[in-house]
Amino acid sequence: MRPVCSYTDYFVLCTGNNPRQTKAIYDEVHARLKKEERLLPHSVAGLDQSTWILADYLDVVLHVFTPDARDYYRLEDLWGDVPSVEPAATA
Repeated sequence: MRPVCSYTDYFVLCTGNNPRQTKAIYDEVHARLKKEERLLPHSVAGLDQSTWILADYLDVVLHVFTPDARDYYRLEDLWGDVPSVEPAATA
């Protein structure tokens, strides 16, 4: 993001199947970053509805969407000029 965005280095985009799963994804990321990196988000939005949860870790902004919200907001299209990186899946 850095070449086109001054406030963060990376966007991490992921999708849960429903609001309950998006909340679970956020909860797991939050717990691991807190425990393993001692890192807390600067701000969090969207936990009430859990269709789009945004957690700002300053250098990284985490977006967790439901499929409908991800399709509606289309961040990949909005930031289409930024290179995309697909991480390897881990167990």
